[in-house]
Amino acid sequence: MALKCGMVGLPNVGKSMLFNALSNGNAASANFPFCTIEPNIGVAAVPDNRMELLASWAQSKQIVPTYIEFLDIAGLVKGAHEGEGLGNKFLSHIREVDAIVHVIRCFEDDNIIHVAGSIDPIFDKEIIDHEMRCKDVDTLTKRVVKVEKLAKNGDLLQQQEYSLLKYYLTELAKGKQARQIEIDHAQQAIVASWQLLTAKPVIYFANVDEATLLGKANPHLIDLQEAASKEQIDVIVGCAALEAQMNDLTKDEKQFFLAAYGLEAAGLEQLIRSAYAILTLITYFTVGPQEVRAWTITKGTKAPQAAGVIHTDFQRGFIKAEVISFEDYQSFKSETGCREAGKVRIEGKEYVVQDGDVMLFRFNV
Repeated sequence: MALKCGMVGLPNVGKSMLFNALSNGNAASANFPFCTIEPNIGVAAVPDNRMELLASWAQSKQIVPTYIEFLDIAGLVKGAHEGEGLGNKFLSHIREVDAIVHVIRCFEDDNIIHVAGSIDPIFDKEIIDHEMRCKDVDTLTKRVVKVEKLAKNGDLLQQQEYSLLKYYLTELAKGKQARQIEIDHAQQAIVASWQLLTAKPVIYFANVDEATLLGKANPHLIDLQEAASKEQIDVIVGCAALEAQMNDLTKDEKQFFLAAYGLEAAGLEQLIRSAYAILTLITYFTVGPQEVRAWTITKGTKAPQAAGVIHTDFQRGFIKAEVISFEDYQSFKSETGCREAGKVRIEGKEYVVQDGDVMLFRFNV
């Protein structure tokens, strides 16, 4: 499954620059609002050091990682849900993504225009929150009109949805995001069908200057981190300009560059880790002499459904799976070594795939 993240933010926060750095894309980037109109799409390989190790042990000819898509969605402004700044069009693009990366400016620079006239990450955050929430209210209000008619005719399912719609409209009016509204498990499918923008998981990317990365106090960043903590949302701290500089570096050069700024990982890797965590995604591998390939699945996926990610025939005709944990592969350095040590497990249809599993599927159609 391809993970799709939408990058949102006010105009001129460094969103398109960050997009280009993460995906080696060619998004327009300029010192004026709305230089992005249609969403740019970039694809980046998901970094996973385990793949290189597996390839060396199995003497595989190539490595095929899984990929993440980034959509650079045009900058939103106040009144977007009413069409300001072509906002309705931009907001509709957010429906297509699995998670939202909200880029927020946390640096001062008189040479770069800010649409609000001053740097205030909390104001910026609340503008985007408000516009997406208003769009959700508009979506649900239209839905209520349709469902109410059916509910009055005695349709039990429509009556239940109508009550849920009214509940959500009440909670959204209080300033809540859809993801903060508590519901029963049985109601989740109904809510998912509404495709609410504020139901999507969010990651904040605090775009700071290089001085902040080197340890200078940044009150803008502190304010954002405090607000995000209350919402239990991750904040990735990075510098879009610095990420762009690392694009053409070798792996060793990039590590030296990161170390100079006291960073453990580049922004892309941090974003992917956070996205996988909030979407409860894991990776399993297929390993052979031709290639090592990574496959992304949701945590809790059983073996037949995991096989279906490769091909629907694998799921339809699933017989069994031969499984080696990454740790065992690491210990014995080959499939043969694992077999000789009795570390190849035979698992059936009820097996729940674990992160790092090396899998071979047997099937018949």
